Amino acid sequence: MGDLLTAGNIFTLFLLVMLQIVLGVDNLLYISLVSKQGPEAKQKQIRQIGIGIAIFFRIILLFVIVSLIDLFQDPILHIPFTNFIEGHFNIHSMIVLGGGAFIIYTSFKEIWHMVSHDNLGEAVVERKQKSIPAVIAMIVMMNLVFSFDSILAAIGLTNEIGNPTTEIIIMSIAIIISGIIMILLAERVADFLQKNRLYEVLGLFILFIVGIMLLAEGGHLAHLKLFGSPILPMNNTTFYFIITVLIAIDLVQSRYQRKLMKLQADDIQLEASSKHTHSNQEPNK
Repeated sequence: MGDLLTAGNIFTLFLLVMLQIVLGVDNLLYISLVSKQGPEAKQKQIRQIGIGIAIFFRIILLFVIVSLIDLFQDPILHIPFTNFIEGHFNIHSMIVLGGGAFIIYTSFKEIWHMVSHDNLGEAVVERKQKSIPAVIAMIVMMNLVFSFDSILAAIGLTNEIGNPTTEIIIMSIAIIISGIIMILLAERVADFLQKNRLYEVLGLFILFIVGIMLLAEGGHLAHLKLFGSPILPMNNTTFYFIITVLIAIDLVQSRYQRKLMKLQADDIQLEASSKHTHSNQEPNK
């Protein structure tokens, strides 16, 4: 126990928790949006159960990756069509590619659902809710996809400790702590989106970009080439810059839209006042 509670290990634990939280921001957004597909009265419970189960599976995934890390990195599928599509796929790249494709599909489906109905109330009523186990399964599955890279990064951070048992214990504690924090933050994100429904569109487009980022990352891990050009990963700086621009555009557009609506309301009020004055003057003629 004394070897575990050293200043260096506590600092490493702090870094791991921060890493899990930072890399889990897009995961929180996904959880908040996908939980809305379940029964409204059970959405909070769905998020808590989903993240709780995901914590358990993330610890199992940690043990699996530590034990079989070479297996995850070794190529198991080769696509040989030179100058058209070529790649060497391993389990890691397949998981990342599959997760990216699923996120793009989910976000596009939600965006299409929003714009395909003239009446938002009708869209909500018409929407078929998924069962609680189905939504929880989606949360757990995507949580594992999002956590894959964070676990690999965590393994890199703890390599200097030198004791495999201590490394696994510290990483497991970091997963549990960050999972509890995610449960608390998920409620705040969900409440914010519920009270500010306009930001749902922004959230879905951010998820769409996350999906593209995962596809690029998976393609890079698989050394994928399309028409002879290699797929390059999107670095975090570019990703956060794009997200910042999207948020800035949304804020400016929302403010401008409120001004236009106020101007339109003033015009309608002025027109109504003018008609009222004109109608009162008619009998005097």
